[in-house]
Amino acid sequence: INYEDIDTYSASNNVNMVIEIPAGTNKKIEYDYPSNNFKIDLIDNKEWVIDFLPYPGNYGYVPSTNMNVDQGGDGDALDIILISQSMVTGTVLEVIPIGIILLSDSGENDSKIIAIPADKNLRVINAVNFINLSSDYPAIKDIIKLFFLNYKKNDSVKFIGWGDEKKAVEQITKWSLQ
Repeated sequence: INYEDIDTYSASNNVNMVIEIPAGTNKKIEYDYPSNNFKIDLIDNKEWVIDFLPYPGNYGYVPSTNMNVDQGGDGDALDIILISQSMVTGTVLEVIPIGIILLSDSGENDSKIIAIPADKNLRVINAVNFINLSSDYPAIKDIIKLFFLNYKKNDSVKFIGWGDEKKAVEQITKWSLQ
């Protein structure tokens, strides 16, 4: 599979996601465009292993997006965290955005979409929108926020706020290359 050929939206108008880091993993895995493969990020020539809790959901990116630096982005594809059981690196999945955590990292927009699987059989929570997530699972928001504010072990990541599913879709549309 060539991950660069995957569209932002699926044929059924859901959002596509490429999973880089399975839920419960501490290694910082990223898609490497030149090799069309997934590699563990390196810091000081050593594998980047998160010295905190493992990822609380499957982490990856929305394909065919780029958070353009000229528009305040970080220059990478739009990040997304999927609340579901652990999935294998390289899995492409249709997801439904239900919110967004607005973050900045070293002054750049580094927000992350929060999603659930489009396939109801893969869901582990019953939230289908931000109101449901906030009212029925407020601790999930706390966990996601605490994880992203602490996983780098520095003060570069700042919490800006939350957004609902409409804000999430707005951000996907903004950064989509299609």
